[in-house]
Amino acid sequence: MAEISDVYFIDGMRTPFGRAGEKGMYWNTRADDLVVKAIRGVIERNPDVPLDRIDDVAIAATTQQGDQGLTLGRTAAILAGLPQSVPGFAIDRMCAGAMTSVTTMAGSIGIGMYDLALAGGVEHMGRHPLGGGDTDPNPRFLTEKLVSADALNMGITAERLHDRFPVLTKERADRFGMRSQQKAQAAYDAGKLQPDLVPVAVKSADGAWGLATEDEGRRPETTMEGLAQLKTPFRPHGRVTAGTSSPLTDGATISLLAGSRAVKELGLTPKMRMVSFGFAGVQPEVMGIGPIPSTEKALAKAGLTIDDIGLFELNEAFAVQVLSLLDHFGIDDDDPRVNPWGGAIAVGHPLAASGVRLMIQLAAQFAERPDVRYGLTAMCVGLGQGGSVIWENPHYTGKKKTAKK
Repeated sequence: MAEISDVYFIDGMRTPFGRAGEKGMYWNTRADDLVVKAIRGVIERNPDVPLDRIDDVAIAATTQQGDQGLTLGRTAAILAGLPQSVPGFAIDRMCAGAMTSVTTMAGSIGIGMYDLALAGGVEHMGRHPLGGGDTDPNPRFLTEKLVSADALNMGITAERLHDRFPVLTKERADRFGMRSQQKAQAAYDAGKLQPDLVPVAVKSADGAWGLATEDEGRRPETTMEGLAQLKTPFRPHGRVTAGTSSPLTDGATISLLAGSRAVKELGLTPKMRMVSFGFAGVQPEVMGIGPIPSTEKALAKAGLTIDDIGLFELNEAFAVQVLSLLDHFGIDDDDPRVNPWGGAIAVGHPLAASGVRLMIQLAAQFAERPDVRYGLTAMCVGLGQGGSVIWENPHYTGKKKTAKK
């Protein structure tokens, strides 16, 4: 008999993220092989999970063609060596693809239909640029003026946030971008990110094999002076630069989710419990504000306020987009609760994979912070959407963190 169940994030892993394009480390690596590596990493780290008990595999990709097509969840499951009795499917919500993979599987677990599921995403932006080159938007979008012609140019949508909110200055965005780089490098130096990275064998243009073990796009040497000199590619005399944008990225993520019955039966140790989630739509031309209404939805469903959130993992598609959310909720730019290990500006944003990266980092921080009860993962989404998931820390003790003397 099916029963309503809690939903737990048991574990998550990802490939190192690579720079997209011919000079990137994954130029000669298939997208589906990146997914397979991530799945194998989670499976090997959780040997007590019977593979034939996995109820489904949901893998997201924004551009579903070539080596990112063919019902990725099913093909990746077979390639990863899961029993052929395990089904799978592909999913797309642009940047929130992996996040939607998780919430979709969570719905099935929550109503007792599933016990265990794998959910994640991949984007090989070197092989498959956004839109894939063969998309055919309905002409009504333009003829009926439903959406601006440049609404799919994410950089221009970011420029519009600067226009709409003059308090979101270029200097603030530059500083946020610089701090992201610094925090990500500090996290690397402290060994915070590496435990959840799956090494990937990669082949260079000359046929030599190597091992990808770190995120490739980091620029810890970034300075405010350097950022001030960068071009504004989306608009002459604009405010959005490469230093305040997430780079084009290749990579894959995966999470293992479980319901209460499986956790008890298999003796699993959850890293997080899902509290609530929300998705919301906004004008596509200002898609960066999407996480504001989706976070308000998720908070309302959880019966919480923004003050209850002790850690924030916000996807840094653009610095200005994160700043717009912080301003809305009255949070300081340098609040230590926000992206303490840096974000997508430093490590990259392989579109449909990024939602689970946020969850992986939040889970690792929860383990270090028993004083924090709730955390938020949130992101903006192309075509004017936002996605937010609130999580509870199973390590929470109720004791406040004491300041070091």
